Amino acid sequence: MNNKKPFWLNVGFQVVGIFLAFIFTILILILTGSSPLETFRQIALGSFGSVKKIADVMVITIPLTIITSGLLITFMAGLWNIGIEGQITLGAIFTTWIMRLLQDTQGPPAMIILLSVLAGMVGGCIWALLVGLLKVFGGVNEIFGGLGLNFVATALTLWLIFGPWKRPGIGSMSGTVPFPEELWLGTIPGYRLSIWGLILAFSAFLAVYFLLKDTIIGLRLKAIGKNLRASYQVGIPAWQHMILAFILCGLLAGLAGSLQVVGFHHRLVPSISGGYGFSALLIAMLISYRAFYIIPVAIFFAALNLGSIQLPIVLKIDSSLAGVLQGVLVLSVIIMEGIRLRMMEKIGREQHDQ
Repeated sequence: MNNKKPFWLNVGFQVVGIFLAFIFTILILILTGSSPLETFRQIALGSFGSVKKIADVMVITIPLTIITSGLLITFMAGLWNIGIEGQITLGAIFTTWIMRLLQDTQGPPAMIILLSVLAGMVGGCIWALLVGLLKVFGGVNEIFGGLGLNFVATALTLWLIFGPWKRPGIGSMSGTVPFPEELWLGTIPGYRLSIWGLILAFSAFLAVYFLLKDTIIGLRLKAIGKNLRASYQVGIPAWQHMILAFILCGLLAGLAGSLQVVGFHHRLVPSISGGYGFSALLIAMLISYRAFYIIPVAIFFAALNLGSIQLPIVLKIDSSLAGVLQGVLVLSVIIMEGIRLRMMEKIGREQHDQ
């Protein structure tokens, strides 16, 4: 009985947190004179109202799944990798760079795409490694280091688009010259969804799930995240594992950025990351670093983002409502998790006193 009680406490507090988030959102809608039921119905229709819309939801789910999987590695080690947006962007930049070098070589398209994707992973890895090195050897908090490198990555993207890689004769916010169609990642006919993207996203999820669950590296990352000093004292090479966590996360972030180039935009655009890094941060916090929930929560966030697009058109409600719901949802669950931990501590003390 004692083993079941914590499980039901966990589920109960999570359900309460989700319920409170929806109540808060409903109150906002009522205060603004909007119908909550109609609003949620329109979001559902905008996300799952047709096969095409479902496919579009999965298009967004792919980068969210890959990025969240990477973030869980650094979060498990107690590292707040806020620089994930910059790592996605560098992945896109490196992919574009290699694609531009190889597109006129008459090489096999599949090989060019593969090399470009691998280059993107290297780019994301380098940018994440910089954050890790600043953290470990420079004493720079990974939050500040990551944020600074985010700005550098954005500036670098704009410089490339309006400078060395600009379209001939013009400087356009639409991005660089699109790559030839044979260098686009294959999609399902009539849809924007790539089977290869789905395979890569699911593979990233499985790799991280088993890494954190069934390997020595995963156990060591958890130990470092729980207590850095204690893990060092028992012989775990702490700084090496912290660097490793950044490298693995950077590889996945770079992969996501690469897929944005070869599978979606087919060129480098100013907002190539799509804000998916920050959304993935919310997902990671919402699931409390439990990898099993990555895919369903990523689908939920993707559906909110896509479904909210038609709110301004149909109901004259700003599409930022989806962001409000996501933020409040994460905040509510975190608050309830804090209350749960305090309650568990209290129960533990009472049992110890008895």
